[in-house]
Amino acid sequence: MIENKHIEFKQKLTPELEKEVVAFLNSNEGGVIYIGIDKNGIPIGVNDADQEQLLIKDRLKTNILPSCLGLFDLILEKKEDKEIIKIIVAGGYEKPYYIKKYGLSEKGAFIRIGSSAEPMPTRQIEQLFSKRIRNSIGNMKSPKQELKFQQLHIYYQSIGKALNEQFARNLELVTEEGSYNYVAYLMNDINNISIKVARYQGLNRVELAESNEYGYESLIKATHQVLDKLNLENRTLTKITPKERKEQRLWNAIALREAVINAFVHNDYTKEVAPKFEIFDDRLEITSYGSLPEGLSKEEFFEGYSIIRNKELMRIFKDLDLVEQLGSGIPRILQAYAKDSFHFSENFLRVTLFTTESVTRTEQDTEQDTEQDTEQDTEQDTEQDTEQDTEQVRLLISSMADKKYSSVELMELVGIKHRPTFLYNYLQPALESGLIALTIPDKPTSRNQRYYLTDKGKG
Repeated sequence: MIENKHIEFKQKLTPELEKEVVAFLNSNEGGVIYIGIDKNGIPIGVNDADQEQLLIKDRLKTNILPSCLGLFDLILEKKEDKEIIKIIVAGGYEKPYYIKKYGLSEKGAFIRIGSSAEPMPTRQIEQLFSKRIRNSIGNMKSPKQELKFQQLHIYYQSIGKALNEQFARNLELVTEEGSYNYVAYLMNDINNISIKVARYQGLNRVELAESNEYGYESLIKATHQVLDKLNLENRTLTKITPKERKEQRLWNAIALREAVINAFVHNDYTKEVAPKFEIFDDRLEITSYGSLPEGLSKEEFFEGYSIIRNKELMRIFKDLDLVEQLGSGIPRILQAYAKDSFHFSENFLRVTLFTTESVTRTEQDTEQDTEQDTEQDTEQDTEQDTEQDTEQVRLLISSMADKKYSSVELMELVGIKHRPTFLYNYLQPALESGLIALTIPDKPTSRNQRYYLTDKGKG
């Protein structure tokens, strides 16, 4: 590995760090800075990695404008048993970036040329400044100013990160004038953003089989609900033969998660259009509004370079461990699906996750085997499928005594705090299997509703 347009080595933390970061922010593709590697690419290591990471984060937060929070990532790596700090920098969406101390001038703004950071010419500074995106969600004023963030607080508390009184400014939820911005509106407990998950019968949109609508709440909660719903839909298909047991999910689970998160984080919310998710017999389509940002080519997109459209959202999603590291999402998807799974149009980006051929063959083989196998083999298949389908349901019914429970009481029995997860993975499958029943079946949403074990469930 050598220094180039996208890679910079630093033997130690130097006063020039901000200069290198600004140059990558002002590029289309971003880049990576390694602290603890000399100019020849030889690992030297750092003395106190934890302290230096804190120092780097503070310097970049304090010394660069516009804010680059959410546009960089710090990762600790080991090379030849030496601790190295890896700083991943994304191309910024509010160019030109500059060092606060020197202002918007050739002394403060830099660009990456070859393997070095060079002063940005005044003419280029003026051109970029005139094109700067003013309608980013960080600059847009929220349509409501009476906002509540109870859901956001809960998600931060769940991972041991309590938000203090200054959280709105720390998370960049306010405009320069001090009003709540559109990021705050998206994180608010109540908003008008509707997110649909639809399932169709067949290969087109003619016959709608199921429509679920999420949203109208914190975008973080909506993201979790969509992930839970699609994980439930991503069933495991099983085929048992005398020699082996074959299992495979409809879609690659890692690619599915990355595609969903990418759709939420990189969607262009300035038009108040949310991502949508559509399930067909042979595929899942995930569509987000806003195609590739200006300056980012398809080749760079597939290589993992990114210009982050919503840095404030990226920062929150990273805080809550929904995003692992910058630039990792697309390469993860490409490990399981080809580049032609992505379709770019003028206003939209669509990812299509096709059901794999092996799963399709397994379904066909299972149907053929059902016709040809003996009654004993058929019973074995049914038994194994039931075990696969009701693993979480078994936990629910085994926790229930011979009494009637509310849904809240059942959630406590199985130790699930996230209601959608409980409904989709435990309660609904148990009801459909006839293992539990409703005390008021004609009013399933009644607040007096209770659930009890049926004779089948007790057996």
